[in-house]
Amino acid sequence: MPILNALIFAGLGSLVFIVAFSIVVKIAPFDLWKEIVHEHNVAAAILAGAVALGLCWIIAATMH
Repeated sequence: MPILNALIFAGLGSLVFIVAFSIVVKIAPFDLWKEIVHEHNVAAAILAGAVALGLCWIIAATMH
């Protein structure tokens, strides 16, 4: 049962992260992916990484 619980929590955490990150991308005042991929904007990539880490820490703390 512990392995099943770990898989359930990992899947649930990944799902929550994907939903939360997609919401953040949609409410950003600019097209985040265009800035990162086409414009090579390092600041936008750092922003996206910081948001991803922050969301992951919140989700991990909640599930722990």
